[in-house]
Amino acid sequence: MDIKQLKGEGLSIRAIARETGFSRNTVRRTLRERAPKAYHTPEQASCLDPFKAYIDKRYRKFSLSAVRIIEEIQPMGYEGSIRTLRRYMQTLRPLSDAFRTATVRFETSPGAQAQADWASCGHFVDVGLGRKPVHVFVMVMGFSRMMFVKFTSSMEMPTLKQCHMEAFEYFGGWTQRVLYDNMAQVRDPNTRELNKDFVDFCAHYGFAIKTHRPRRPRTKGKVERMVDYVKDNFLNGRQFSDYDDLNVQARHWLEHTANIRIHETTGRRPVDLFPEERLTPYCSIAPYRIYQRVECKVGKEGYVRFDRSRYSAGPAFVGRSVVVEACDATITIRSKDLIVAEYERSLKPGSCAVKPEHLQEMWKLCAARSGSGVPHWEQRPPGMVAVTDLGVYDRIGAQAELKASNSKLRSEANP
Repeated sequence: MDIKQLKGEGLSIRAIARETGFSRNTVRRTLRERAPKAYHTPEQASCLDPFKAYIDKRYRKFSLSAVRIIEEIQPMGYEGSIRTLRRYMQTLRPLSDAFRTATVRFETSPGAQAQADWASCGHFVDVGLGRKPVHVFVMVMGFSRMMFVKFTSSMEMPTLKQCHMEAFEYFGGWTQRVLYDNMAQVRDPNTRELNKDFVDFCAHYGFAIKTHRPRRPRTKGKVERMVDYVKDNFLNGRQFSDYDDLNVQARHWLEHTANIRIHETTGRRPVDLFPEERLTPYCSIAPYRIYQRVECKVGKEGYVRFDRSRYSAGPAFVGRSVVVEACDATITIRSKDLIVAEYERSLKPGSCAVKPEHLQEMWKLCAARSGSGVPHWEQRPPGMVAVTDLGVYDRIGAQAELKASNSKLRSEANP
């Protein structure tokens, strides 16, 4: 800038060189440049240069610390400090993070795969019932991106099965496999084994369960993005009175917005690609009967509590754990493979259902433990009212009058 300013004032190249101390060739070169060149720090050799390839390999593969790596490169001849090594390894972290998150887009053939996910969407205020949770189940066809949405009040296993069945009915069938994350309903978080109850459901419809690696949700990115899409495009700012109203609005949104938009990846509408999906027909298999299975402990009185009602299991199972299965209008109590009892499901809270044989066995057990003689249920069967002779009450009354008269005479004799 100084050279060009001097040239602008009319000085010659020789005068500018004399004024600035630069050579005339430098002055000429500077005047020919339109802008000044950026300054670059000269590269200097580092004591790490012979070891950088080894450090890169070890860090990318195992994410070793500087303390660990310096122990390996010092026997190889490294004489520098750990601070120098740490400064270099800081430049490797952004590149390592990029390698760790890099993902190849995986496209599936028609009917090969669907992706399913569950997400919490907060709460809403139901008049008279208070705050209620809102969860959303989303299933997306991997090829066409056709989507199904169902809002629920819980994330229990029966609800998950019901959502699948409604999705299959909506699509008219199901794919060869379904991809999930490691939700507790699909894979036990402690044993990492697949949930046997859910495996039974999937085996009924004949599709395979596939779960992605832990902490790698981008593996099922198709449904992950759709969960965010549902929350932003549909749920955000929307008003509804209850779950039924919310699901009716969601079905309208699917048919008039989500499934008829031009998808950014495929460049086509999901509803146009969907006829190319090759699904197992929904009507080819009888609907799955959904059981609600709960493990309960039989109380001291021989009953189990389920859904705010009591059901007898008999004295033989007191203190033991049994499985209560609820299906439609029936209740079945099981102990492993043994059916202990079956009942019609009580619709009124606080009801008590009991088998007569369970009551008889409990009475006999109590009588045997007390050591009494003839059990009183043989004298008066359960349900019968005892009838007492009226003469008994006359005798009791006469004894009471005699006792009162004697007490009065004693008080008069001893004033």
